[in-house]
Amino acid sequence: MQIILASTSPYRQQLLARLAVSFKTEAPEVDETPRPDEPADELVTRLALAKARAVAKRYPQAVVIGSDQVAELDGRLLGKPGNRAAALDQLTASSERCVCFFTAVAVCRHASGHERVHLEPVRVHFRALSRAETLRYLELEQPYDCAGSFKVEGLGISLFQSVESADPTSLEGLPLIALSAMLRELKLQVP
Repeated sequence: MQIILASTSPYRQQLLARLAVSFKTEAPEVDETPRPDEPADELVTRLALAKARAVAKRYPQAVVIGSDQVAELDGRLLGKPGNRAAALDQLTASSERCVCFFTAVAVCRHASGHERVHLEPVRVHFRALSRAETLRYLELEQPYDCAGSFKVEGLGISLFQSVESADPTSLEGLPLIALSAMLRELKLQVP
């Protein structure tokens, strides 16, 4: 059975590769605009499912994986900053605070009507961050394409005081524990 990752994210590709399954990638081409007053958990769940469904319609026999992630601080969504100034604002706001990251993963197979979605929250407690060390971090890692302005798989881990999570890969962008179970449910071999 063909597996397709409905994402062009290199981070999600690296994560899925950890499961030692053969897969290809396909851009889902889904509008990711949040709906008015849409809570973060509902947004990522909706988008993960929409991405998987969009690609599954093009490949009805394939197992399609969609995922999305957003960070939330005091009810405000923290998406991908896109540039240094926005990243500095996000990290400054996160200093000595708890940011909740929501990552959803969806698995669809259009031909059989199979759909599953899982939401995995992660609470990240940031330590006190000085402006100088935040600027140094941004210079070294340039995490402008990452929700919350850090790369946990890199130097971003040094910004934290602690992390509360049932699945550490969720913070990287694809909850592999839940995804492994979803793939096994479809009788796919996941070591």
